[in-house]
Amino acid sequence: MQASITLAPDATQQYLLRIADTCLILAQRTSEWCGHGPVLEEDIALANMALDLLGQSRALLAHAGTLGATRYDEDQLAFLRDERDYRNVTLVELPRGDFAVTVLRNLFVAGFLKALWARLAEQSKDAELAAIAAKALKEARYHQQHAADWLLRLADGTAESRRRVESALALLWPYTAELFEDDAIDAAADGARLGPRWSALHEPWLAELVPLFDAANLALPSTGAFRSTGKQGRHSEHMGFLLAEMQHLQRAYPGGAW
Repeated sequence: MQASITLAPDATQQYLLRIADTCLILAQRTSEWCGHGPVLEEDIALANMALDLLGQSRALLAHAGTLGATRYDEDQLAFLRDERDYRNVTLVELPRGDFAVTVLRNLFVAGFLKALWARLAEQSKDAELAAIAAKALKEARYHQQHAADWLLRLADGTAESRRRVESALALLWPYTAELFEDDAIDAAADGARLGPRWSALHEPWLAELVPLFDAANLALPSTGAFRSTGKQGRHSEHMGFLLAEMQHLQRAYPGGAW
């Protein structure tokens, strides 16, 4: 089996990895719908969105791999890190769930990424990161609109579809708080004009979410004390299983090619 790589602490690299890993793990979860979508068109749409997220992650990982003490390419960073070295938010690693879970998770993350990409494209002093963000922004807008359309359809559909939306909301909402938690990594990125503190994205994220939930006649839950900690490398029990599947071929057959 291929041995794991170890990253030396680097605030800039860690900031990029938080975004890249969030996109990568959500791409993995979304790709699980391939062949299982509720209708053929949706099966294709979800697969394409997973590819968008994968492309965003690849670009960020390739860039992040040039910033640390040791150089790594995107494949090494994706397939050869241990669970504790992943920096994605916990929200994206939760099991695929039913279609309502996927719709809501995509809505929450796409809205967050749209706000983040916009700030990075306009303000980041890192030209490579700003260019990645400018391209990704267009994709995030589509992902958000796609999920918003489905939320309205499900919330205003049958009693069963609304029940599933409400159940998905209760499950996922507590994990959204992690999207807007600040720490030393955020402070360093903000101070270096690399990117914004994630807490600064909460207001624009919520401003777009509230009218949508009003239209769907859904109430946003109150935020409790629970905080997930994926950005710190402390993940849920689901992450190890996801990585075992995602990394198996590269670990078992190092450098393998089709």
